[in-house]
Amino acid sequence: MRKLSYLILIAAIGFTACKNEKKETPAMETEAVESEKESAPMSKNLSVTLNPKSDSNVTGNVTFTEENGEIKMHAMMTGLEPGVHAIHLHEKSDCSAPDGTSTGGHWNPTNQPHGKWGAPEGYHKGDIGNFTADENGNGHVTFSTDEWCIGCGDETKDILGKGIIVHAGTDDFTTQPTGAAGGRVSCAGVIQ
Repeated sequence: MRKLSYLILIAAIGFTACKNEKKETPAMETEAVESEKESAPMSKNLSVTLNPKSDSNVTGNVTFTEENGEIKMHAMMTGLEPGVHAIHLHEKSDCSAPDGTSTGGHWNPTNQPHGKWGAPEGYHKGDIGNFTADENGNGHVTFSTDEWCIGCGDETKDILGKGIIVHAGTDDFTTQPTGAAGGRVSCAGVIQ
């Protein structure tokens, strides 16, 4: 009888130990999953449509993706004259004027001179640069920076409320304050 009681006691201890071990394992797995969620990169996406201005046929799409503190911009355009064109971010997202001038000047929240992006002499936060349209009038731009954000509220970085302008000509990176890039042939507002 004593052996039977002893065996029952050992079995009960073993059962309880296994039961407690099973309870602890899921809790540890849950904590690991929550930790992974917290460390997952935060991503924001924004897409806008370029519309013709100044009696042009230039249309397209611009996509902004923010991940890990960097913005990647990708623009695809059609209807351009073959050759080199400039693209800039402008002060306002208002594309109501037929010639696109309702967007104001280049976005320049840090009061720098106009120039090529990254130039030591200075550049506007909207000075994206030039791209080439092929013989069919198609062009694309890919641009990355950590000097912009989407909806962060920092007026020196936040692209919300800004306009995107595609110009008829080439930015010379020296003429102040526009780069002599010519008329505005397409416009999109980065709406909040």
